[in-house]
Amino acid sequence: MKKTAYFALPLMAAGLATSALTGCLNSTIAMREETAERIAGPAFMVERDIPAQPFLLTAYERVHENGGTANIYIEGDGLAWVSKSRISLDPTPKNPVSLHLASRDKAENVIYLARPCQYSKLLDAPETPCNSAYWTNKRFAPEVLSAYDAALDNIKARYGISGFNLVGFSGGGAVAAILAGQRNDVLSLRTVAGNLDHRAHSAYHHVTYLDDSLNPPEYAAKLRTVPQYHFLGGRDAIVPPAVLHSYLQALGPSRCVQYELIQDAGHDEGWVNKWPELLAKKPVCTVN
Repeated sequence: MKKTAYFALPLMAAGLATSALTGCLNSTIAMREETAERIAGPAFMVERDIPAQPFLLTAYERVHENGGTANIYIEGDGLAWVSKSRISLDPTPKNPVSLHLASRDKAENVIYLARPCQYSKLLDAPETPCNSAYWTNKRFAPEVLSAYDAALDNIKARYGISGFNLVGFSGGGAVAAILAGQRNDVLSLRTVAGNLDHRAHSAYHHVTYLDDSLNPPEYAAKLRTVPQYHFLGGRDAIVPPAVLHSYLQALGPSRCVQYELIQDAGHDEGWVNKWPELLAKKPVCTVN
């Protein structure tokens, strides 16, 4: 009896530890969801889950003009890692920079799109949990981009949207750029601290390449004709100027690309208060 009890105690302790970890994670995620609500609420942006096989993509929407254009904000990678060696159990961002930016946009139609598994799960959840590959090496996988493609089609059909102005923060910049390279209804592309060449980004940080992901330079032929404006942070240690330089080299000569270094901005700080001023700088293709 004593021997049985001796082995049962560690199992009971393990069960209690797992339960405590799950409870703590759920509490933490709830706090991140409350943060998003506090940002979106004052901007009159309403939450909606968009079915986008195999994901549910969380959106916050303010649409006042059916049939008009829409500004679409795509979130960054979120809490992909809790340390250099440990993958996060949930990528929902603590600081949703793209949602902050969207909340400062006064356009008639403003829609924020989270990344896969941020705030929501898969379509068949809880039967199939989210695979952490979708916020690590497969963060820009073909099925991820197909999901965004479906989400934009959903938005277009629901509100009669005639065209999209895409804005991407960090890894969301890669998603936005690839969408601009794939679709024919993207009017402009803006990125903030955008990871526009993840291979150059991985090489800079001496980490494994995202071999299961698409990469914006693969769409250079189409992208060089898309009006675009890229903003870099002078204090950004995560996405350095070399990443944009690699992307621009892939594009080659283009009359449609503008970029600007914001000296006092870091990767995820220094952008929100400046955003109305930066947003006023229109992406255009010059004549000469």
